Amino acid sequence: MAAPSRAAGRHDGAAGVRPAGGSRRLKQRVRTARRRKPASTRWLQRQVNDPYVARAQAEGYRSRSAFKLAEIDEAHHILKPGMRVVDLGAAPGGWSQIAAERVGARDGQGTVVAVDLQDIEAIAGVTVLKCDFLADAAPAAIRAAAGGPADVVLSDMAPATTGHRPTDHLRIMALAEAALDFARDVLRPGGSFLAKVFQGGTEAELLAAMKRDFAKVRHVKPKASRSDSAELFVLATGFRGAGRN
Repeated sequence: MAAPSRAAGRHDGAAGVRPAGGSRRLKQRVRTARRRKPASTRWLQRQVNDPYVARAQAEGYRSRSAFKLAEIDEAHHILKPGMRVVDLGAAPGGWSQIAAERVGARDGQGTVVAVDLQDIEAIAGVTVLKCDFLADAAPAAIRAAAGGPADVVLSDMAPATTGHRPTDHLRIMALAEAALDFARDVLRPGGSFLAKVFQGGTEAELLAAMKRDFAKVRHVKPKASRSDSAELFVLATGFRGAGRN
């Protein structure tokens, strides 16, 4: 995703790795190909040796980021059977898979709507909408697909990074703010909002806005989030309602 005003999300992919036999995985080295840049080699080596990438492939999840949502939910219990969930920037679908399991969407108990500008392959129990969540008609269309106001809005969206940390921070914060504004339109009172941000100085404004609209706001960083990554997640629970539903 090239610009912070778009809905396409970027998740860590799970492709390209097969789990090693036994309980211990030996670290593998990736040789630098003639035409491959050193940065690409480092990224590939990290993927090859990432246990969450191997787990995602072994357990049928589309991205290692699925485990981030699973860990956050296990700690804070935001996903319950029968809930309506909207997953913004859902491609390739790892978070939607977890949400569908936790709310019982595959059994018809709950509803998950995956929203992205990119194509998403069908996911059992998930309604996929290819659209821009920032479009004027999007909130109404997404509420209709969910069957009513959402209980939870998720956003693991991140723009394409530039390598310039202040710029990348501003871009992801713009996405998080747009997702929050959308959540105000579609959440039911008492609902929850979870979004990815980067560590930096400007999230104070976002947190202040969330504290006005939600009973509790906190930062969370699951173990599946790489320790050297600047990413954090902001979790807001107990939506007070904005009179828009």
